[in-house]
Amino acid sequence: MAAGSEATIPKILAAGAGDEEGEHVKPFTPEKAKEIIMSLQQPAIFCNMVFDWPARHWNAKYLSEVLHGKRIRFRMGMKSISTVPQFETTCSYVEATLEEFLTWNCDQSSISGPFRDYDHSKFWAYADYKYFVNLFEDKTDIFQDVKWSDFGFPGRNGQESTLWIGSLGAHTPCHLDSYGCNLVFQVQGRKRWHLFPPEDTPFLYPTRIPYEESSVFSKINVVNPDLKRFPKFQKAQRHMVTLSPGQVLFVPRHWWHYVESIDPVTVSINSWIELEEDHLARVEEAITRMLVCALKTAENPQNTRAWLNPTEVEETSHEVNCCYLNAAVSAFFDRCRTSKVVEIQAVRTDGDHMKKEFNVCDHVEVGQTGSQNLTTGIGKPEATSHFGPDLVPVAQRSEEPPSQRGGMFESDGKDFDDKDGEHFGKLRCAKRQQIMSNSENAVEEEIVSNTTTVPSQTFISTDDLLDCLVNPQVTRIVAQLLIQRRSL
Repeated sequence: MAAGSEATIPKILAAGAGDEEGEHVKPFTPEKAKEIIMSLQQPAIFCNMVFDWPARHWNAKYLSEVLHGKRIRFRMGMKSISTVPQFETTCSYVEATLEEFLTWNCDQSSISGPFRDYDHSKFWAYADYKYFVNLFEDKTDIFQDVKWSDFGFPGRNGQESTLWIGSLGAHTPCHLDSYGCNLVFQVQGRKRWHLFPPEDTPFLYPTRIPYEESSVFSKINVVNPDLKRFPKFQKAQRHMVTLSPGQVLFVPRHWWHYVESIDPVTVSINSWIELEEDHLARVEEAITRMLVCALKTAENPQNTRAWLNPTEVEETSHEVNCCYLNAAVSAFFDRCRTSKVVEIQAVRTDGDHMKKEFNVCDHVEVGQTGSQNLTTGIGKPEATSHFGPDLVPVAQRSEEPPSQRGGMFESDGKDFDDKDGEHFGKLRCAKRQQIMSNSENAVEEEIVSNTTTVPSQTFISTDDLLDCLVNPQVTRIVAQLLIQRRSL
């Protein structure tokens, strides 16, 4: 593919004129779709799977009529390009109806409207993380318009879904989700996804400030990175795709992602799919919550909004967090209670690890490093044999990350066939093994490299300490130690 070109995902059958819905046959049965989701370890686009969903008609205008004047919260961000991420804690918020949003988005807002302080040419608006159960609490019949059961999850519909509505430029900071995997249905407009694999975590400079449960943020603005401050980002493997209406993106567990709206109005629906690995992840999140809240509250008791994401509405007292941690550990063991053996790698002081067996869980292994996951049974091979026009992998970019947004382009799977997909999958698998091996030493390498340079400042802040204490690799080890002690 020529540099600067942009390929496209194969056309969606439902978009073709003159076709009757009854004539279409979905390329994957629910059972096969779930098998793919549970075995695939790289992002991919499902095509021709939602042409009969009523929710495919959920554009912003339709939703404004359904919600009938209900006010929702919009996050307001600047369109200007900066090397610093726009975290939610730095944004402003507006309570408005979807009708008022659409009027403002057409640059026709009156001086008295809720968006009056936000010049449309300088700001974007994002109604994000809108849970259906809250948004449509008096219209629960609408939940059936979303049919995740087609992907092998019976009974899952809008009740387990989240709605996202944004204007041009609206985006989420680069982050990974601690829990589950993600299915994203694009309804209106297009969104560009920048994705990075879990083994790239050391190169994304993870942070838990601002704190949001289940979200590990990157310190980097991945569309305009500061490579002098974050040089290891150059090693990251950027995957990119433009998600169009009618397509469903699968985001595997712990894949980093930055998502931006590239059309005037975008509407997306997503659902996070629970995984066995989440039981350990909840213990890790509880540890993180306790440490972050304790240190940041002690630093400035009156200003939690400076470090606590606006999405966090639960109490953060130490007593509450202790209960949260105990509940997470208990839930882990409750899940394993009826099984036989849990195999945990205990960390020795010399850096090696030894294995101890406890009669609490069947065939579950807890890995030591941040790139390892809690797995059940024998690992399954990636479902690369299913790649084709109806399941398109999100390809890795071969060129170096640009320093300016204008240099962005991506591969969306053009000229792809099953044979090439099989070869791509084998190469990807081999490369993953090599990179995971390299990433295990990434923290040690960073420590060594940092000690050979003169520090720019001697002051160590609370955030600096937290970046070490709640690093994903550290919390993984602490969670293991807690579980070991509880098991003995």
